[in-house]
Amino acid sequence: MKINLKIWRQKNKDTKGSFKSYQLDHVSADMSFLEMLDVLNNDLIHKGEESVAFDHDCREGICGMCSLYINGRPHGPQQTTTCQLHMRTFKDGETIVIEPWRAKAFPVIRDLVVDRTAFDRIQQAGGYVSVNTGGVPDANEIPIAKKVADEAFDSAACIGCGACVAACKNASAMLFVSAKVSQLALLPQGKPERKERVEKMVAQMDEEGFGACTNTGACEAECPKGISLTNIARMNREYFTAITTSYEVKVGGGD
Repeated sequence: MKINLKIWRQKNKDTKGSFKSYQLDHVSADMSFLEMLDVLNNDLIHKGEESVAFDHDCREGICGMCSLYINGRPHGPQQTTTCQLHMRTFKDGETIVIEPWRAKAFPVIRDLVVDRTAFDRIQQAGGYVSVNTGGVPDANEIPIAKKVADEAFDSAACIGCGACVAACKNASAMLFVSAKVSQLALLPQGKPERKERVEKMVAQMDEEGFGACTNTGACEAECPKGISLTNIARMNREYFTAITTSYEVKVGGGD
């Protein structure tokens, strides 16, 4: 296959970026998208040119590191991670436009690499369960209904890649945050801190500069793990319950 590439090149967040065109010949249809970029970088290095920076790690669709906006869609034309996208998805001679995630909260580090530590700070704000150290309790000590366990597991499938933010015209992180809130709020172990957790995580999300939910569902449609919009509804319920309770406590305390 012959592939034409238009790739966003940018030295850092403070410099102006632009698209640069490249052409690759003899691209195998069985290559993954990242392997194709590896071939491009090998060619650039042999020519004495600077390679294209892009995020990657496990290349198994698990870690959430790969984050490319391909032909106007996060991760490309299929609902999967970039590393699981193969070149057979594209046609011989096709032009592929590759960009980084576009969001104020995800500043460009270089080329196609963006800073997603905003997600880490949201998680650190409350996405955990506080426990005392000591012996590990038996796995079956706290019975959990299968339906609840399945819902929590589905929410926990979020890999934090940021495709939801990239897909949203408001660059909202609601799907990511709601998945992290839900996976703990659904389980008995997470219930004692549920109110404090959701308030802190939503506050941190707003502080990072993510936009409001558009209600268009683009995040769910592009999520490589199929995280459901029902998580956003659940987080909204958790949040309004938490702030209502906090208000009632303050009013009651004032009396």
